[in-house]
Amino acid sequence: MPRDDKLHEQFLEIFGETGGRIHQVRSPGRVNLIGEHTDYNEGFVFPMAIEPEVRMVCRGRDEPKVRLASSAFPGQIVEFSLNEKIEPVKGPERWTNYSRGVAAEFLAAGIPLTGMDAYISNTLPVGGGLSSSAAVEVATALCFLALGGLDIDMSRLALLCQKAEHEYAGAPVGIMDMTIVISGRAGHAMLLDCRDLCKQFVPLDANELRVVIVNSMVKHELSSGEYAKRRKQCEEGVAYFRKQNPAICALRDVTMSMVEDAKGHLSDVVWRRCRHVVSENARTQEAARMLGRKEYEKVGELMVASHQSLRDDYEVSSSELDFLSGEAMKVKGVYGARMTGGGFGGCIVALAQPKAVEGVVEHVGKAYRDKFGKNPSTFVTTATAGAKIVE
Repeated sequence: MPRDDKLHEQFLEIFGETGGRIHQVRSPGRVNLIGEHTDYNEGFVFPMAIEPEVRMVCRGRDEPKVRLASSAFPGQIVEFSLNEKIEPVKGPERWTNYSRGVAAEFLAAGIPLTGMDAYISNTLPVGGGLSSSAAVEVATALCFLALGGLDIDMSRLALLCQKAEHEYAGAPVGIMDMTIVISGRAGHAMLLDCRDLCKQFVPLDANELRVVIVNSMVKHELSSGEYAKRRKQCEEGVAYFRKQNPAICALRDVTMSMVEDAKGHLSDVVWRRCRHVVSENARTQEAARMLGRKEYEKVGELMVASHQSLRDDYEVSSSELDFLSGEAMKVKGVYGARMTGGGFGGCIVALAQPKAVEGVVEHVGKAYRDKFGKNPSTFVTTATAGAKIVE
């Protein structure tokens, strides 16, 4: 993938001509086809890297200082020192916490860093559930590695970026986002085992399928508390099941018959949270098998069942997401549609025949405008490669 010359020029306008090699990094967003809220339960997810992306242009500095600029915050240059303790910030500079976190975790891991100037450009919707935060973190990490001439194991890189999101963005996310952003493969979705990080790539034929992402334009905030509350409820369920069987470490180890037997012993809320995760793990593995066999109708049925479970048992959907997924399913040639991402806003994902794409965009857009008075943004994408240094 070639460098974006326009971003190169914008970088020089902001930081000036001082010599030194300039690098450019591409870091994609991701959409999860199925497997929601299973990653932090050591289960299975089925994401793919997408065309909307973060681009980061960087150049080394002689002094141990990082200066950041962003297309989303024109005129603002934020800096921090690599020689002082790096703290997360609040207010208008909060967007820099993703990069600050990566720098802090690299240093804590003993990875030497050079100072840098960096310019971030983003075609991903912030708060849309397409992992703009993971894309920025991975892009920052690759910039540091490129400038330092360093190499690192990709699984370790994913874990460092995950820790940065936990500690500096306050979002207790699982490992899925970082892994797919780093390791995505063009033309494939990735069945990821979040326990051992084992990956299985399943072809996604662009001649037969398109992935349509519709943004509800309702921002979700994973750090707002509801996400952490769901994690705690899952942990409560694990504690109960572990009393029955000490070998159980996560909801990944629980079967549906065990969940059924626990009804009445767990609170209704915790029981439903457990039922979602256990059933979603089964749906995700089955969807990967069905996609590999090109049984698209069955994949679609599993996506619809996933949305219903997220709406009713996990309670992370919204009226906007329910409406969008329901309207998408009315269009001929759409196999399945569901909310994607953490929920409480963000996007839906639909799996459709190429000839159905225009109908989805038109029908869903009009219906949503009529119902909610908002114009949803739509992305039509195929599976792309993971993050890389493009120059």
